[in-house]
Amino acid sequence: MRQIPAAVAVLGLTALALVGCAPSGPSDSGCERVTAPASSLDLVDVTGAEGLPTASTTDPVYVSKTAYTDLATGKGTPITSGMQDLQIGITVLNGQTGQTLVSAPTKLVALNVLEQSFPTIGKALDCARPGARIVAAMPAKDINPTFVQQAGLSESASAVLVIDVNTVLLPAANGVPQYVDGANVPTVVLAPDGTPGIIVPDAAPPKGLVIKTLKKGDGEKITADSRARLQYTGVAWNTGEVFDSTWQNGEAVTFAKDQFSEGFARAIEGQTVGSQVLVVVPSDMAKVQGQSAQNEPPTGTLVYVIDILGIDPTTDSPTATQ
Repeated sequence: MRQIPAAVAVLGLTALALVGCAPSGPSDSGCERVTAPASSLDLVDVTGAEGLPTASTTDPVYVSKTAYTDLATGKGTPITSGMQDLQIGITVLNGQTGQTLVSAPTKLVALNVLEQSFPTIGKALDCARPGARIVAAMPAKDINPTFVQQAGLSESASAVLVIDVNTVLLPAANGVPQYVDGANVPTVVLAPDGTPGIIVPDAAPPKGLVIKTLKKGDGEKITADSRARLQYTGVAWNTGEVFDSTWQNGEAVTFAKDQFSEGFARAIEGQTVGSQVLVVVPSDMAKVQGQSAQNEPPTGTLVYVIDILGIDPTTDSPTATQ
């Protein structure tokens, strides 16, 4: 059996089935799905329950450039950004031999992480929505060389990917803008991709916790135990400088009580998916609650802008079997 551990790490698989060497039988309203079909995709036979497809080929599949078409279309939030989190079921075949290389669901993972193995997968998934089933073929030149080598693909071979799009989270808060009243409140400006900039007033900070809903989403309500998926930026009131930002780090995070302060936690509880929240956290509520925090925030009053993107569906730590 061929081992491809790099694919496990890059794809973030929750479970991995490697089949042996024998061959086997930004506004989403304007996001228009466009496919790039090829006749060779007709050689792929796709079965399997919704969520994790299985596939086989009737003849060798070769393409000179990435091709893809939809077997089923979905509805809901479309894939529009490389930083966007999604959960997919994916089966990868050696198009030359029909051998199944990977067949597994992924954990919640950003599209740009999947692109590390398959650089053109973003094209195949552009504007796809939950419930979509997509069949794609990629020549070896369009695939990460490490994956090509570990999967045993020849330079002339192609890989066949069958993808079920199961979950797509928002790329940024998309709720209805809210009127924000009150003096001495930081100003928030947004880049086209939703990245917030925070302008702190030239004044003493408020004495207590201040929570302002900047955008009101219409999604699921966040409870104290919700595994909310978040993008956020934090600045220190006294300097106005960013001390932490998932936008800059390139990856959203899943909320866990022991990783955030009491003030941060209170800001998102009761909010809804799609909302954007501004919170001013006084120093006595700014300390991270647990012992596992890796990046303790600076002392003093802190300001966060938090985008609530969705709920992380992952329930177990990812494992891989080979």
